[in-house]
Amino acid sequence: MLRNLAFAALFVAAPALAKDLVVEAGPKAQERLQSALLDARPGDTVRIGAGRFELTDGLSLDVNGVTVRGAGPGSTVLSFKGQLGAGEGLLVTSDDVVLRDFAVEDSKGDGIKSKGADRIVYKNVRVEWTGGPKATNGAYGVYPVESEDVLIDGVTVIGASDAGIYVGQSSRIIVRNSVAKYNVAGIEIENSGYAEVHGNQVSHNTGGILVFDLPALPRRGAGRVAVWGNSVVDNDTPNFAPKGNIVASVPTGTGVLIMAQDMVQVGNNMLSGNGTANIMVVAYRQPFDDKGYDPIPHDIYISVNKHGRAGFAPAMPGGPLLAAAMGGAIPPILWDGTGGSEVRLVVNDNVPVLGLGLALGASLETARPAEVKLSGPIAAPLAPIALPPAMEAAAR
Repeated sequence: MLRNLAFAALFVAAPALAKDLVVEAGPKAQERLQSALLDARPGDTVRIGAGRFELTDGLSLDVNGVTVRGAGPGSTVLSFKGQLGAGEGLLVTSDDVVLRDFAVEDSKGDGIKSKGADRIVYKNVRVEWTGGPKATNGAYGVYPVESEDVLIDGVTVIGASDAGIYVGQSSRIIVRNSVAKYNVAGIEIENSGYAEVHGNQVSHNTGGILVFDLPALPRRGAGRVAVWGNSVVDNDTPNFAPKGNIVASVPTGTGVLIMAQDMVQVGNNMLSGNGTANIMVVAYRQPFDDKGYDPIPHDIYISVNKHGRAGFAPAMPGGPLLAAAMGGAIPPILWDGTGGSEVRLVVNDNVPVLGLGLALGASLETARPAEVKLSGPIAAPLAPIALPPAMEAAAR
């Protein structure tokens, strides 16, 4: 609470003390823009003019309370096509930062990464790899990690070779009104907790929305993730993740994928055109040495979603044969069955659910596919995420 109040006080006091550092397009854009980010003081705004900024190295910001603002994601373009290093386009390591109204294109690494940056706002930002889906594209488009209070609003990410919008090892997260397309994963919430993902358009990725908890990371997910009111349609891009990445195992045509995370609610989404499944619930199946890690998901509630065509091209071993045996398509909801009743999976959508009956760590070849009935009482909605009011104000 004290930190929130501190940010609110800074936000209110900023107009009297703050100054604008204006950077226009033109020669030596790299030096002028980085200098502005270094010279900024808490409450300042780095205003980036309209135009194309040809940059040869990554940018960084480590001053608290700074706003970086462009003229719009179609007008202010930070192009890293000529980037010499392999790092991210923009790295933020400070608190109470607002990033809005500009685009990052073709960074060698991640598009925008913020690490340990509490109360960060991403608003009306576009990150894109303009050459289409390729394994050589940067891993993450928008990439906040190890942070408290994250707001991602009206962001567009295209072409990330891992996740377009990724939030990792963080808490109190809202991802809303954003577009993710032609990424391997559209939106991913990983080893995080207290998150809302709503009102987003997620299409033509390999997998649409992923909620994961993985072993051997400094922070585990706390669960309590609500995925509601999204359009998750036609996720059909072949997986182009570099080998070894966890998302390289995501089947093409996955809508929403929940793996090993607890207390996840998936409701009121539009789900269609996902060739493997509209929704998948699975355990983590790889070997691990993390003794405190639980690979089984728990308390997963699925209800009031609208399902269109799905399961017509299941991209998993034996999937085509299974689809053929079931009349051309498998059911739109798929559960690996691992953990049995311990999972506490409740499905109240008016569509069938396919269970695979897999033991933990067993291969898909040992599956015993059968329709399963999982209806039950509808869970009380998770409490809404309340971010500091100054963050919401900064996003307006």
